[in-house]
Amino acid sequence: METIKIQSVEANIPQVEAYLESVCSDFNCYNYFGTISVAVLQAVENAIVHGNKCNPDKTVTIKYSRAKGGLAFVVEDEGNGFDYTQYTDLPTDTEQGTGLFLMNVLSDECQFSNKGRRVKMLFKIQGVDPSMSIERANVFSTFFQKKQVTA
Repeated sequence: METIKIQSVEANIPQVEAYLESVCSDFNCYNYFGTISVAVLQAVENAIVHGNKCNPDKTVTIKYSRAKGGLAFVVEDEGNGFDYTQYTDLPTDTEQGTGLFLMNVLSDECQFSNKGRRVKMLFKIQGVDPSMSIERANVFSTFFQKKQVTA
């Protein structure tokens, strides 16, 4: 099972979660399931809601492949795209950019293409780099400190 397509309806998100669980099980990397699922499900939700505007006539495609010592996931929608370069910093408001923030922080590489309609996320599976864990913890700490100040 390498590729699935779902209609752009939020009720279909559990299908994607089951797909991710199956992939993690197949590659014996279930301990990465939380990290992978949060990032990929954010991409899927963004594709459904923002990309395809919840239009059930449009689909979201999710696929994985082995890549660079880990797994790469691609999520692609049929929308008009967006300027992903405006979301490079920590989100300052809870309504916009949080999903992109999570995708960037939780994946080891996050690349947009096709005018923002396609995102590819790489998750390195073989061994956890302690410096990456510390860096992620620091980014999350900064994010939540900013959230407390604005709340």
